[in-house]
Amino acid sequence: MTNTITISDTAFPTFPGKILPHWIEAATAKGFDIMDRIIDRLHVALRCHQCGALIKARLYTVMSAQPLCPYCVQTGWLITAQNAGLTYIDRCPEDRHYAFYEAPCGHKIRRQLELVERVAAGRTGIRCNICHKESETDEATKQGWTLLGPDPEGNPNYRHYQHTDCGHSQRIARANLQTGRLSCGGCGEQWSAAPSHLYAMRFTLPNSRNLVKLGYSKNPESRLHHQLISDPAMPCAILRKVAVPSGQIAIRKEKALHRKFRRDYADAVVDPAIYKGHIKVKSEIYDDRLTETILAELDAIATDFTPRVS
Repeated sequence: MTNTITISDTAFPTFPGKILPHWIEAATAKGFDIMDRIIDRLHVALRCHQCGALIKARLYTVMSAQPLCPYCVQTGWLITAQNAGLTYIDRCPEDRHYAFYEAPCGHKIRRQLELVERVAAGRTGIRCNICHKESETDEATKQGWTLLGPDPEGNPNYRHYQHTDCGHSQRIARANLQTGRLSCGGCGEQWSAAPSHLYAMRFTLPNSRNLVKLGYSKNPESRLHHQLISDPAMPCAILRKVAVPSGQIAIRKEKALHRKFRRDYADAVVDPAIYKGHIKVKSEIYDDRLTETILAELDAIATDFTPRVS
């Protein structure tokens, strides 16, 4: 009767022959004990020092490379997944470099094992594609658009959207959609003809110095939070905004005021070196003592566009 040894619920026939001392020495150095020779002259049964499991290995691997215990490897995948905030499910049968995981949201995702290791080490992040698409769909809806899919031209920073109001579809940078800095190519107006605003904003530098900026924008809130400040935690506020009929009028009014301030209040113009790295512009920033003057000018302009009651 042929003797057998069971490994992973499979019975393998033992193979007659000596287990040579230098085989034992090599296996021990690599974390295993040779339990028996199996199948043929080329294979051995090993017991893992770390977990005690039996594995099948080629004798050539024992002598020239490092045998891997699949149970220890899988335990490592389980621990790595947990450290990455995921739950390991199983290897991907189509690609040995991938595995299936359950994300915190409950969705099943397929990711590279190496990527999950980097996530566990804190070198990168991971996201659920299903939840990400739902998030992109929601942000498009809030801006009055429908997400159609990826960019037809293949740019990963763009998406293909359809305008809810007129049905026009176009490519839009996702960052512009998120911040509202966009116009519909079907029914939208060019910036020069579209309604705009003049604004005054206050910024507080880390040294507690207050500065004021006069400018114009179709969307002052987006301009402030997504274009001007380098640090989202920087104290800042919109002090006043005045609606004007068009961007063309807004820029004309703004330039006239800047000319006036540089002529009459030259000492209030702040050197860009003072706010470099904090406010992402190179001019049109004034000392806080000019704030009331700027607000008064904006109030005067506002009266020009206030409907008169007859």
